[in-house]
Amino acid sequence: MKQLALSALEGVPEILPGQDLGAVTVEALERNGVDLLDGDVIVLAQKIVSKSEGRLVALAETEPSPRARELAASTGKDARLVELVLRESNEVLRSRPGVLVVEQRLGIVIANAGIDQSNVPGGDERALLLPVDPDASCDRLRASIRSALGVDVGVLVIDSAGRAWRNGVVGIAIGVSGLPALVDRRGHLDRSGRPLLVTQIAVADELAAAASLLMGQADEGCPIVHARGVPYERRESALRELIRPRNEDMFR
Repeated sequence: MKQLALSALEGVPEILPGQDLGAVTVEALERNGVDLLDGDVIVLAQKIVSKSEGRLVALAETEPSPRARELAASTGKDARLVELVLRESNEVLRSRPGVLVVEQRLGIVIANAGIDQSNVPGGDERALLLPVDPDASCDRLRASIRSALGVDVGVLVIDSAGRAWRNGVVGIAIGVSGLPALVDRRGHLDRSGRPLLVTQIAVADELAAAASLLMGQADEGCPIVHARGVPYERRESALRELIRPRNEDMFR
C-alpha cells in the first residue's frame, strides 16, 4: 500500500537572524518524537529560512527610485516596498492596484517578488525578502541534519503563490535538495500501452502544496513539516527544473 505521511512539527520557536535552522529542526524532530529515516523529507516555510538568513529590511532605510514612485502611484503600494520589489526582480510583468507581478531574480514569476510583511517583526515598517539562494539553503540544512543525525533527507523550502489560471494561493517549492523537483514521464507507457507525450510531474510543488496545508497561512505557527513516503526515486535537483522557459510561457 502506497502511503504518504506528513506531520507538522510543533513547538518551533520564533526564528531570529543568524539562528541555526539545522539545530532548530533537529530539536523539533526530537520534541515531536520523530525518528528520522533516510529518504524522509523536511519541508520548511520560506519565512523561517529568510529570517535566519537576515533577509529582514527596514523600509525607513529604503529610498524609492523614480520608477518605484511611478509604480507606487498606479498600484497604491508603499513606494519603499515597490523599490524592494524592483531590486529583487528581473522584470515587471504586470501591475494593477494592490499588486505587482514580476519575474523574481530566481526566475520565479510571483506577486511582489515574494516580499512579505505578515508575521514579520516590526509590522508595516519592515519587509522580509526571499532567501538569496534557496537551493543552497536546502543544501546547508540537509548537511546539518546529516551531520547531527547520520541520515540523508530531502529538503524543500516553500512559499505560497497564485497561479495564472486559478483563484487562490498554493504552496510551491522555491528551493530543493535531495529529491527530484521534476519527474519527466514522457515516453513511459500508460495502462493502455500508449506512450505519454507531455507528462512532467512537479514533485517538489506537489509536496510543497501538501505541506502548506499543515503549515497554514496565518497564525498557525507550524513552519516545519516532516514527510515520509514520497513515491519517487531520490536524486539531486534544483529549482531551475521547475522554471518554464520564456519561449514556452504562454502568459507573457
